[in-house]
Amino acid sequence: QVQLVESGGGLVQVGGSLRLSCSASGFTFSRYDMRWYRQTPGKERELVAGISVGATTNYADSVKGRFTISRDNAKNTVYLQMNSLKPEDTAVYYCNAVWITANYWGQGTQVTVSS
Repeated sequence: QVQLVESGGGLVQVGGSLRLSCSASGFTFSRYDMRWYRQTPGKERELVAGISVGATTNYADSVKGRFTISRDNAKNTVYLQMNSLKPEDTAVYYCNAVWITANYWGQGTQVTVSS
C-alpha cells in the first residue's frame, strides 16, 4: 500500500523556521522525483520545490533562498527546510511522488505563519 505521510507542520512566528518531513512507503522511493506543493483556500495547488532522482532541485521564485528540499533514500524520506517564514507561506503543504505515470500524494500538513 502506497503511503506518503507528512509531518512537521505547525504554528510559527514570522521569521521562524520549520522542517517538514514526508515519509514514503509502498513503492521504490529512489526511483521517484519528489515534490512539495502548497495550497490555500480558494487557490490552486502550487509547486514549492522539487528534487529529482539525481538530486537536482528546483524552487518556486517565492521561496528561493529560504526553502531547501532534500531527500534521504535510505530513510525513504523527503524534507523541506523552511526558513525566514512569511505570512504568505501559510498553507497546507503536500508531498508528491512522481515516476512515469505514477503520481502519489500525501494528506497534507498545515503550516501557519503568524505575525
